[in-house]
Amino acid sequence: MLLAGILAPLTLQTLFAQDNLPVDTIPGLTLADTSWTSEFSAGLNFNQAAFSGNWKSGGINSVAFGSIIAGKANYAKDRMTWDNEMELLFGIVSNEGEGSRKSNDRIFLDSKVGYKMSENWSSYFSLNFLSQFAEGYNYNEDGTKTLISGFLSPGFLTSSIGFEYKPNQEFALRLSPFSPRFTFVTNENLYLTVPENYGVPIGQTVRTEWLALQIYATYDKNITETFNIKSRYQLFANYETLDWDTVDHRLDVTLTAKITNLINVTLTSINLYDIDQDPGIQYSQALALGILYKVSNKR
Repeated sequence: MLLAGILAPLTLQTLFAQDNLPVDTIPGLTLADTSWTSEFSAGLNFNQAAFSGNWKSGGINSVAFGSIIAGKANYAKDRMTWDNEMELLFGIVSNEGEGSRKSNDRIFLDSKVGYKMSENWSSYFSLNFLSQFAEGYNYNEDGTKTLISGFLSPGFLTSSIGFEYKPNQEFALRLSPFSPRFTFVTNENLYLTVPENYGVPIGQTVRTEWLALQIYATYDKNITETFNIKSRYQLFANYETLDWDTVDHRLDVTLTAKITNLINVTLTSINLYDIDQDPGIQYSQALALGILYKVSNKR
């Protein structure tokens, strides 16, 4: 079954690419013109609070800063497509007496080459990368901090081959029966504070899971002219350790409300279950008001 899942997309591509098969012989298939579609956005948000020494209601002086850079570059010609997405987030909060701490940190890169088989179905190959920029810490009650993560500690590189269902521009579902994943922990001493070492064997810097399944779904829709919802769900299951508790789930949700052409309110939420990181469900949430500059073009 696994071998069939690997060979099927390659076989279909070979079949449809034969010189004696006209490009318009697949019923219901609308072929794309040669074009690039690109989109870029950059945002900043800033929050500050200050109190006098005799402020009776209490409070802590604080400063918070957040940033986001996101972009898409998609190419289509006849049956071939190439979709690329980038999302970079970083935020810092500084509370009086506590110093500076991260409030957000994410590196997300995704690239997918597809081959249209029908109006809604394509075969595809993709690479997906996920990590963070800076070191992460647990902060202890005595004022000390413990290192728990960093750039490429962990980092995840997932490759997938399979089929994509895309009935419209808002929703896409990828089904990959063969999806090798490489987990990186380049800090060889991280296991001293994170005994699980994110699933990477102690003494090594990479864990390879060759036989795995991935389901990847995205939804990006403008509900109104001023409100957008964007979500991304990833399921990853290793065939060799397949069990209900060992299946990884990650759900990212971003809600954006436009106040003016530049001012936006953004709510982001990340929900994660990965037993190699923690036996419980992890989540983070952030609400920000700031400047978001967005441009797009098609040529």
